[in-house]
Amino acid sequence: MATIYEVAALAGVSPATVSRVFNGNTVSEEKQRLVRDAAQQLGFTPNKTARRLRKQSSEIICLLVPDIENPFFTALARGVEDRAQESGFSVVLCNTDDDPAKELRYLQIAASEHMAGVILSPASDEVDLGAIASLGRPVVAVDRTTPYPVDAVKIDNRAAGIAATTALVEAGFRRIACIAGPAGIEETEDRYLGWKQVVTARKTLVRDGFLQHANFRVDGGRAAMNALLDLVQPPDAVVTTNNLMAIGALQALHEAGIDPEDFGVAVLGELPYLLPPPSSVVQVRLPARHLGRTAATMLLERIGGDTQPLRTVVLRAEIARPPLSL
Repeated sequence: MATIYEVAALAGVSPATVSRVFNGNTVSEEKQRLVRDAAQQLGFTPNKTARRLRKQSSEIICLLVPDIENPFFTALARGVEDRAQESGFSVVLCNTDDDPAKELRYLQIAASEHMAGVILSPASDEVDLGAIASLGRPVVAVDRTTPYPVDAVKIDNRAAGIAATTALVEAGFRRIACIAGPAGIEETEDRYLGWKQVVTARKTLVRDGFLQHANFRVDGGRAAMNALLDLVQPPDAVVTTNNLMAIGALQALHEAGIDPEDFGVAVLGELPYLLPPPSSVVQVRLPARHLGRTAATMLLERIGGDTQPLRTVVLRAEIARPPLSL
């Protein structure tokens, strides 16, 4: 069955214009003719339930992210906004600080303000989508999934962890630790399981304390790196499972008088461009902007009446900077 986006492309107008035509809103006669001709050629039939819901909702998307100060989520938000603007939608950005209570408050606001849909990176597995679900608004989970049956787009986090750790092993490091995010978060689990898979398969030396959990921020990475350096037999390399924790780890190494050129560091995510990283730092590029754009496309398709089965799209990461060999 044809979609609103195929009709828009054939008619040479935006999906929002197609929506306005079939919702009975004011549109020029020429655009109405183009849209209706395109719909007839494609055999497009508007979803009546979706049309009714659209009349009761705004053309605003609510985007919830856990930390807008993290460049990863800044890039993700840009991808969402770029795609939404192309279809005549606006984006309201909400920062949850990984706080379930704050997240719930924003979700309730999105429902009360009749926003067209929600894209969110959940603060926990216990995210409450009840208010949004009761209105039939579409939701797309991004970067992290939810127990609710919604569309999702995420990164192959285990593969990213494998790539980062493998690069350190191939550079000659043999005591590779891991600084992971908070326990109990799917993203955290997948990334450190990638590390664990490689160090187990390659039979590198792993000691008690080599896996450190921290918050996703700079102070967490610094504290975790200091804990690793305080071990009786510390590691000679570390995989940090996000960019801000990597900055903290590099700060701790500098404060300890350790040259990162000699101590292996791999990061899942790219370090902010204002921080010149040591040439040996392995950076695994996470497609944040593409992640946001894909999530917005999936949401807009649902808003437009798409009724296909729920989907989870998985994007791949790639090594952005190879390490120097020892």
